[in-house]
Amino acid sequence: MRRISLVLAICLVMSSALPGADLRVSFQDNPTEGEMRMIVDGQDALVYQYGDDQDLVHFYPVRSPHGQSMTVQKTEPYPHHRSFWFGDKVKLNGGRAVGFYDALYSGNGRAIDAKPPYENHVRHLAFGEKSVERDRGVLKARLIWEMDGDKPVFDEERTMRVIALGDGEWFLDVTYTLTAAYGDVEFVSDAVHYAWPYVRMNTTFSVEGGGTITNSEGGVNQAGTNGKTARWVDYSNTVGGKPSGLAILAHPSEGPESPQWLTRDYGCFGPRRTDEKSGKPFTVAKGQSISQRVGILVHRGDVKTGQVAERFADYLAGNL
Repeated sequence: MRRISLVLAICLVMSSALPGADLRVSFQDNPTEGEMRMIVDGQDALVYQYGDDQDLVHFYPVRSPHGQSMTVQKTEPYPHHRSFWFGDKVKLNGGRAVGFYDALYSGNGRAIDAKPPYENHVRHLAFGEKSVERDRGVLKARLIWEMDGDKPVFDEERTMRVIALGDGEWFLDVTYTLTAAYGDVEFVSDAVHYAWPYVRMNTTFSVEGGGTITNSEGGVNQAGTNGKTARWVDYSNTVGGKPSGLAILAHPSEGPESPQWLTRDYGCFGPRRTDEKSGKPFTVAKGQSISQRVGILVHRGDVKTGQVAERFADYLAGNL
């Protein structure tokens, strides 16, 4: 009996020391459905949607520490909103303006309820590096922006770092890098209708649903945050008696000044680019690249109890 107990004890010690035994972040790919699940402490955090039938790659669902879906994948009156997505309006080599953020409308039939195939789309090509170590994981992906069906406009590399913060909270550090590999690309998005990236909160989390928008400068809701400069913006609410929120943190590597923000009480928000490349045409020459890096903090409580300002300081210091 003692020998059996000793063997069991040795096996338990060995299993606890095995690589992956104490991992808190994992990635689960389902190529058939075109979904890469990002799991934190055994619960879904968010899902990278990359199926061939998509108008553009996006994240959905995005879940709170309580497991609630915080964002909406498709809604009226803006069905092109894609939960948590990245796109823009550009011209390749002086050609026509192509909208990728609303690529839905380039679908078969070109109606609001258009179906694939999409004339303009952001398409996933392949996953690159995938690594996990204890409370964090890294996943890279290669994408391509295409117009007129298969005419390439941009190559994109997307780097995603997922960090488990404990108690169901998590952090996503994401960098988008676009390379003009096929010619000069002019950005023609206006000063009103773009963000890098966008997030569209679920109605239950929106200001119209009783939530609150707060920015790093103390601005509140759309009236106090839209078009204003800030280092971060938080969207929080109490849903089903459980308070939680989602904050977007603008990484300082993208510019010394705080970016301006798009915010809407109905649920959409996101940061702009740096001022010299925001709301005015500019060109990325062939062979050149442009990047945007942001942090997504999903926390319990409101903007204060969720420690958004403190966690931005950690992000700034490289501790997240």
